[in-house]
Amino acid sequence: MAIVINHDECLGCETCVELCPDVFKMDDDGEKAVVIDPSSTLECVEEAIDSCPVEAISKE
Repeated sequence: MAIVINHDECLGCETCVELCPDVFKMDDDGEKAVVIDPSSTLECVEEAIDSCPVEAISKE
């Protein structure tokens, strides 16, 4: 299972980055979040998924 972000939906609010910086970071432009550890099992991943205001983060 991999953690993915729908970049078309991402608002760049940085909530996931603040909650789980070992898994998410902002892209080079600072506009969208990207996954840096798609296979992470950290508990903060679920919190980031639940906290995303546009539901752009999922596990596939």
